[in-house]
Order: sequence, then C-alpha cells, then structure tokens
Amino acid sequence: MASLFDPIRLGDLVLPNRIAMAPVTRARSGSLGVPTMANAAYYAQRASAGLIVSEATNVSPDSAAFELAPGLYTPAQVAGWRQVMQHVHRAGGRLFVQLWHSGRVSSRALLDGCDPLSPSGVNDDLHLLQPYGALRNGAYTRIAASPSREMTVDEIYHSIDEYRIAARNAMRAGIDGIELHAGNGYLPHQFLSPHTNRRTDLFGGSLVNRLRYLDLVLRAVLEEMPAGRVGVRISPFAGYNSAPDPHATDTYAYLARVLSAAGVAYIHAADTNAWGGTPDMARILSILRPNFGATIIANGGLDPAAANALVASGNANMVSFGRSFIANPDLVARMERGGPYNEPDPARFYGGGDGGYLDYPALVHEADA
Repeated sequence: MASLFDPIRLGDLVLPNRIAMAPVTRARSGSLGVPTMANAAYYAQRASAGLIVSEATNVSPDSAAFELAPGLYTPAQVAGWRQVMQHVHRAGGRLFVQLWHSGRVSSRALLDGCDPLSPSGVNDDLHLLQPYGALRNGAYTRIAASPSREMTVDEIYHSIDEYRIAARNAMRAGIDGIELHAGNGYLPHQFLSPHTNRRTDLFGGSLVNRLRYLDLVLRAVLEEMPAGRVGVRISPFAGYNSAPDPHATDTYAYLARVLSAAGVAYIHAADTNAWGGTPDMARILSILRPNFGATIIANGGLDPAAANALVASGNANMVSFGRSFIANPDLVARMERGGPYNEPDPARFYGGGDGGYLDYPALVHEADA
C-alpha cells in the first residue's frame, strides 16, 4: 500500500512525496497581475510539497474574479513567473501554474467597465457568484457580480487561443506544467453545466457539445506542452459559483474518459462542498477511478489520517492541501512528525502584505526559539 510519503511518477516527473499544495488565491500579485519577489519567496517556502499547484492565474484581461491575482498573458507576467520558478527550483520544488478564466464570475469594476463573458448570459443568480476586490481603505472583500453577456463563437475561439498562449508563456517562464481550472463555476465549468450553458450551437445542448469548449482548450494547450505536464481540476458537485449539473455522474464519467484518452498527467478532484460539512469525495472518486487510469489528486476538507487512508486505498494517488499549506510552509515535515500545526488566519487570506503570507513559522524556527 502506498503512503503520502512515497514517491510517485507524474508524467516524466518523479515527485518525492504524494502531498500537493492546492491552488489557493492570495491576491498579492502586482497591480498588473505580475508576480512579485514576495510571491517567489512564498512558493519557495513550500517547495517540499511533492507538487505545488499555483494560485489561479488569469489567461486573459477578460478574466478577473479576484483583484490582484496573477496573469500569464503579458511579457511582464512571464518575467515575474520566471522569477518565481527560479526560486522554487533553487529550493528543490516543482510547480504547475493553474490556468484560469473566470467567465461570468466577475464585475465591471474589475474589467475596466466591460461586461463579464459567459456561455449564455445567465444572470438570474448573480447573488450566488463570488468575485472579490481590494477597497481603497486596504480591505479585501467580496463585491457584487455584474451581469454577463453571451460570448459570440468568435469570442469563444479567441478565449481558447488565450489558453494556448498562456501555456506557451508557461513554457517560456520555465514552469514545470499547467493545470486547467475546469471547476468552481469558472468558464470551462460554465460550459459544462446545463444551468449556465443554454446555447443551441455546437457549444451547447448535448453533453458532447457542452464538453467541446474544454476539449478544444485542452487540445490547444497540448500543442504547446506534453500531456504529461498537464492536469485538469474539476469539482463535479460544487455549489460554489452556481454551475450545477443534474446529471453530474454521467458528465464527469465521460469527461474522465476523455481526459484519460488524452493522456493528461492527473485529474485534481475538488470536494468544494466538504468545507460546508457535506463531503462528496467518496462519490467523486467512485465516478473517476473506474474511468481514469492516471493520477487522481483528491482535495477538500481532508486531514492527514483521511488523506493517508485515501492514498493507501488506491482510490486517490495524491492529496492536496490548501489552508494547511497557507499556515504551514513546511507541512510535509509536520505531517511526517504528526504535528504540531500552525492555525491559518482567514482574515489575512486575501490581499495585504507579508503578514499572513510569509510570516508563518516553520518547525526549525520554533526549535530555535
């Protein structure tokens, strides 16, 4: 039986352990989405993870669910990510950047007065969407979503090309791989969901048509990098950002088979509802495992004991942690010792400076105190 501390092969990479850092938005990039030296230090602190999946990173200026999130579509952003990767590699780590388009989960306030884009312009549930912004007084808070407009077919193909360019930029920056964010109610998830996708053209209606957007994004990305350096994050039953699917079992079984045939390195299965006390991980893995033969990374509300049991069972091959990695840069060492663990400070998750970002102590610092 495998354990969290056993190595694992991911594509052509050999990871030293099966503990991944989950993508967690921290909203501390520069004003133009350029990663900073603080971002480089933050990820380097966590380089002992078997794999780091970066915070969600915009592929386009049309994507902005969180103000001060990084991007990967300008030369300056590429240079910022190159700096991050130099520090992560120097510390012995491996990092995949999560590529992100927020679609309708945004606000005109974050898009220079432009309307958010979406598959079908569904706007009767805006109160359920969660964009965030930085206020002039320094506070970082949830803001109101603006009504989106339906994308034209040309805009759909343009956004697909933006993923291609972002993947190319990732290679230029020396990034180890990329993860496509196809969950949490963002644009690829919006196309998958019959609630948010009510189109009647080749991108809507049947399951095959609703999957077409993600399939074409994946094909575009695979023109820039090998499949073994690509993962996909999904959240089949997530209530977050209102992209439900009444036939999620059929949708994600089919999607898993498509991803398996494409040869991607992993599926990152997010149990978003676990944080609200209604976990779905067993149900998610029962869909994915029979239909996907490569690595499955489980994420959402798992403690070390539950994570180790999942890996030992073979239903998941790795487990990712978000909040635990925020508060414990040396989480792998702490898990090996059975703790102790720093507690995260939710008030300092988003925005701000180094406080709550770079100042969580490592075990070695506690021992020296």
